[in-house]
Amino acid sequence: MPTITAFAASPDKGAGLARDMRVRWVLEEAGQPYDVRLVTFEEMKQPEYLALHPFAQIPAYEDEDVSLFESGAIVLHVAERHHCLLPEGEAAHARAISWMFAALNTVEPPIVERDNVRFFEADRSGQADRFALVDERIRTRLHQLAAALGDAEWLVGNFSAADILMVHAIRRLEGSGILEEYQVLMDYIARAQARPAYQRAFSAQYEVFQNLKSP
Repeated sequence: MPTITAFAASPDKGAGLARDMRVRWVLEEAGQPYDVRLVTFEEMKQPEYLALHPFAQIPAYEDEDVSLFESGAIVLHVAERHHCLLPEGEAAHARAISWMFAALNTVEPPIVERDNVRFFEADRSGQADRFALVDERIRTRLHQLAAALGDAEWLVGNFSAADILMVHAIRRLEGSGILEEYQVLMDYIARAQARPAYQRAFSAQYEVFQNLKSP
């Protein structure tokens, strides 16, 4: 049975934004039971963990055959191993993988940068200008994503691993007022969140936060 790592005390406070959520979700979609190893920030700096994840982050993944880090690589591994969540046919399969890379390399970076501006540049006089620049980049990407999605339910035919990564990436914008400008993307997220596998994954991650709060 695979084991994944997750924050013992996640900064997202149970909001389902930490990247282990992606891995939990794909495992739930695949019907694959898994164990979770909770790690503290101090434990992530230790040699044992660095051998598993050289950048001292979560999630990491281990099964009987492989040891992986980087959430996108883990999601792709699970989807391919279980022959699910990637469309059949060479063209559609390749297209879905392109969207997986797009979620992580094109759509997500400016969204993460916005978080950095929000939390780490609050005491800088140029924060408002930085927000304006980053938000413009984000709106460009969301406009392009909404146009590409159009009236389709999912990015490539049926629900796929590409949707897992894309939905999780854009969810970081919830409450910012930017995402809410794109109803097609709000509906897209709602469809994904209605999936039973998403709900199981979210509940499992949220339970860690609830246990942390309990005396």
